[in-house]
Amino acid sequence: MNGKTLDWLAGPGARLQGAISVPGDKSVSHRAVMLGALAEGVSEVEGFLEGEDTRATEAILGRLGVRFEAPGDGLRRIHGVGLHGLRGADGPLDCGNAGTGMRLLAGLLAGQAFDSILVGDASLSRRPMGRVIEPLRRMGARIEAAEGGLPPLRIHASNGLQAIDYELPVASAQVKSAVLLAGLYARGETRVREPHPTRDYTERMLAAFGWPIRFSPGDARLEGGHRLCATRVVVPADFSSAAFFLVAASVVPGSDLLLRRVGMNPRRTGLLAALRAMGADITDTPAGEQGGEPVADLRVRHARLRGIAVPEALVPDMIDEFPVLFVAAALAEGETRVSGAAELRVKESDRIAAMAAALRTLGADIEEAPDGALIRGGRLRGGEVHSHGDHRIAMAMAVAAQRAEGAVRITDCANVATSFPGFAALATGVGFGLQEAAGLG
Repeated sequence: MNGKTLDWLAGPGARLQGAISVPGDKSVSHRAVMLGALAEGVSEVEGFLEGEDTRATEAILGRLGVRFEAPGDGLRRIHGVGLHGLRGADGPLDCGNAGTGMRLLAGLLAGQAFDSILVGDASLSRRPMGRVIEPLRRMGARIEAAEGGLPPLRIHASNGLQAIDYELPVASAQVKSAVLLAGLYARGETRVREPHPTRDYTERMLAAFGWPIRFSPGDARLEGGHRLCATRVVVPADFSSAAFFLVAASVVPGSDLLLRRVGMNPRRTGLLAALRAMGADITDTPAGEQGGEPVADLRVRHARLRGIAVPEALVPDMIDEFPVLFVAAALAEGETRVSGAAELRVKESDRIAAMAAALRTLGADIEEAPDGALIRGGRLRGGEVHSHGDHRIAMAMAVAAQRAEGAVRITDCANVATSFPGFAALATGVGFGLQEAAGLG
């Protein structure tokens, strides 16, 4: 392939200091624009993540007849069309790299009176959608996919959906959310039960928009036929984005960093518990609620980390943070064992294989398992590592480079803009050694 990509050149910088705010939560931003679009009236969103993933969802809703205004950075005014006010679009709807967007929109579009086709980029087109398709078909949705349940997804006009009582075979907030969104259009009560509780963003957001919903950890139920009422949503700072700085400040000697108003949904902060078990020095000061989510200021200081066996109960609550946890483990004393995380194999990349390969290149001792890895902590050297176009791997390796004994080149980093636009600038502002460089595609 000809052309240029974006690479990073990274290496040890200064101790990490200062007080920063990371961008708005991607999961909350997706849901805020979706429910705002289906609400009656004008909703306002503050702190919307200006990332490629969330903008892709916004653009799709715009093509379905929803009018958005953007009076400022991170601000959206959404002119809702009501539950049945969407209209079909000419041509496919492009989700880009947004797996959350595709899965949730599949549920939302399953109950519409028009056909839709959901497509994605090369990475998203390799991500299986069968776990979403199966329960939606049980509700009466007519969905076709490529072989293996891969995108594109062709969703046919609904003949009416029927509520189901669905027990998830694998814990997944995205699958749960797709079923609940389809349940808005279904006859009867839709119930979703999980083997392990996952993040409850959709449940909280539905309640904020006035839909009667009952939920507790691992169980959610709602009836179709109600209405969503416009509201104001303040999106908290994204914990997954804060995670890179939590680990970086933990492993870089002399660091003392404050992260402001980070979302602290208990189904999202598994990494915080894991890092504390490893000996991290992280204090949290509650700072109220934003968008129905608890937020806190997090202060993190350098500490000597030690390896642990990551409790499997934490896995669903930190599934997006494993790339940077692998980095913490590679720099900790002793062994860290990860198991029960097979879902990492089907994220934006095979994150177990990709992180194992990248860390081995830098000299780490890591053994893969089908559902995790065994990582023996030690020292890291310089080298060239591949992100595979996965935003979280790129940022995790930028963290690793801060403790490497040589320069690290990280290839194909453009997709960081899907979840964390401005990462490089924010990171260098607090002390990272990091610069952008053109790479050969």
